[in-house]
Amino acid sequence: MISADLGRQLENFVAKLVETGRYNSKSEVFREGIRLFREREARLAVLDQALARGMEDAETGRTKPLADVAARLERKYEGTGRPTE
Repeated sequence: MISADLGRQLENFVAKLVETGRYNSKSEVFREGIRLFREREARLAVLDQALARGMEDAETGRTKPLADVAARLERKYEGTGRPTE
């Protein structure tokens, strides 16, 4: 069993969610909140991994000049109806 002091403002918010029928119980509100936290943490972990790979690539010289990347993207999106500059 988990017990937490939410403070008046959050407690009122949770109570209102239950009172309005959005959720059936406080426990349901908490489960939904924890599920959303887990999803966010998973997305952040993926971003952290991508950043680490990018930093490693930059540190080891596995990069391409910006002009080359921009030219490739311009060629790729020419005629697709997407704006190009």
